[in-house]
Amino acid sequence: MTAQPRPYITEEAYLEQERRSSTKSEYYEGQIYAMTGAKEAHNLIASNILASMHRQLRHKPCRVYPSDMRVKVLRTGLNTYPDVVVVCGQPEFVDEKRDTLTNPTVIVEVLSPSTERYDRGVKFRHYRAIETVQDYILIAQDRQYIEHYTRQKNGQWLFEEASDTTARIIIDSIGCTLLLEDTYEKVDLEEDVYNLPLDPAGE
Repeated sequence: MTAQPRPYITEEAYLEQERRSSTKSEYYEGQIYAMTGAKEAHNLIASNILASMHRQLRHKPCRVYPSDMRVKVLRTGLNTYPDVVVVCGQPEFVDEKRDTLTNPTVIVEVLSPSTERYDRGVKFRHYRAIETVQDYILIAQDRQYIEHYTRQKNGQWLFEEASDTTARIIIDSIGCTLLLEDTYEKVDLEEDVYNLPLDPAGE
C-alpha cells in the first residue's frame, strides 16, 4: 500500500490558517509541518537569551523578537519560527500584518532531541540563503554549550564554540555579548540525554 500524497497548500492558505491557529506550524513547498511544544529548559534558555539581548539592544536600532515571530526565507519559501530573532534597521515583512519577517540579522535556535539535526543541517542551509543573516547561534539544553556561526565577507561562515561556565559569545553584528552563566540561569541541566555531538559537522 502506498501513502496517499498530501494535498498542496498555497502559502496564502497557510498564512490564513496559521493566523487563526493556537499552535505553530512550518510551511515549505506546499506542505504544512506541525511544530512540537517546548519543555521547561528550552523555554528558560530562550527567555534568558531574549532578556539579555533586549537589555543590550534597548538603545540601539535593533529589535529582538521571541518565537512567535515567523520568518520567511524568500529564496526558498520556508516559513518557520526561530526561538529568538534580531533585526537591525527597518524590519521588513511579507505584508501589512507584520507577523512574517524577511530580513533577520541574528537567528537563535535552542536545540532539542527532535530538531537538532534539522537545525544544524537543512534549516541552517535555508537560513544561509537569507542575505541579511550575519549570525546563527545554536544553544544546547542538556549542557552549557553554544555554537556560533558568523558570516564572513567572502561568504564563508566562521565557527566558534563556548562551553566553559565563564565563557561568552560576542555577536559583533549587533554589539551584544551572550554569557553562558546568563544563558543557563535557573536551568536544571540533565545528564547529556540528547547525546549532541560536539562536532557540528557530525550530522
